[in-house]
Amino acid sequence: MAGHIQDRWFKTETGADGRTVRVKTDRHGAGMRYRARYVGPDGTEKSKSFPDGQKRVAEKWLSQTEADMARGQYIDPRAGRLTVRQHAERWLASLTMDPGTFVSTEQRIRLHVVPHLGNRSLDSLRPIHVREWLRKLQDGGVAPAYQRVIFANLNAMLAAAVDDRLIPHNPCRSSSVKAPKPEPRRIVPWRPERALAVRSALPERYRAMVDLAGGCGMRQGEVLGLAVDDVDFVAGVVHVVRQVKLIAARQVFALPKGGKTRTIPLPESVARALEDHITQHAPTAVTLPWRSVDGSSVTASLLFSNVERRAVNRVTFNRLAWRPALDAVGVPRGRENGMHALRHFYASVLLDAGESVKAVSEYLGHHDPGFTLRTYTHLMPSSEKRTREAVNRAFEDGPETDDGPATAQGAGK
Repeated sequence: MAGHIQDRWFKTETGADGRTVRVKTDRHGAGMRYRARYVGPDGTEKSKSFPDGQKRVAEKWLSQTEADMARGQYIDPRAGRLTVRQHAERWLASLTMDPGTFVSTEQRIRLHVVPHLGNRSLDSLRPIHVREWLRKLQDGGVAPAYQRVIFANLNAMLAAAVDDRLIPHNPCRSSSVKAPKPEPRRIVPWRPERALAVRSALPERYRAMVDLAGGCGMRQGEVLGLAVDDVDFVAGVVHVVRQVKLIAARQVFALPKGGKTRTIPLPESVARALEDHITQHAPTAVTLPWRSVDGSSVTASLLFSNVERRAVNRVTFNRLAWRPALDAVGVPRGRENGMHALRHFYASVLLDAGESVKAVSEYLGHHDPGFTLRTYTHLMPSSEKRTREAVNRAFEDGPETDDGPATAQGAGK
């Protein structure tokens, strides 16, 4: 064993007769008795103290530490002394994600993690502390879906601490810690009459936004970032290649959600609405930074602009145009009736018409058809309905002869 156990209460001295004897030290009876000492992978001496009566515990710990070093699984006991706040700052500084996602992640850590857990050292963090923290989020009125996102951020941050050999285990992954479950939400798509009513109640310069969102399934930011060059009226398609995002309240151009561009069919009705819109409101050249507030400038001839001929700010649009339109036609305000409701409307129309889940997923820009299926499965025609219709078609299209079950029985005689 390269390390050794030091007994602080006794020391060995050589007497006049040349024999060694153990004598009490000045520290006898006070403080931790045993100190396990070893040389760490970085070449420096490290140690851990144990009380009287725990020499075997100290030896076992030292043996385990040396075994961990041999396996490459060693964790410096001092590494976990970083506070959650200190680790959060280092972790955030190391992220290379989308700037918009970074701003949201930083805000969630700063507002919901650090105030509750920030002063605790990493190595003292236990599952009970995570469970108590989750309860505080719940009692504080944080929406279940948002609780889940905040928990995911803490989980990722502590997983990085494990990878960086700061702590041996991630308390978020303990069997006693359950990730918050979002409230089950059954999407009830708008009827066509509601979509048309809201469209009519919007200011005229914004009405074609409803056609794009409800007729092509585009997200709000994608509609706001659509340029005239992205619409191919001849081929009958729309190329979704950018969106207008808000980062720290400032507008930027960026790729669509998930960094996925896509091409979607352009229905004739939507094409006519866009042509009428372009006739009334010529596309406006708008210059915004790309991806981050200090990114390089990009110019696009946007189909939609505000009265000042600038890019439409979604917060301002929702406050001054969308919500008043809902009020005007008697549609309740709320998350379920935001502009995103038009994407649900689009999905419901396609699924009811028998379009495949894979195609709907591609048109909506989802990362996985499974997500589309889980979200909209209740909108798909039931298997019983499909079975009845399939059998009815088979019999209706068959020959008009008496070859039913009775004929078959007779033929078997």
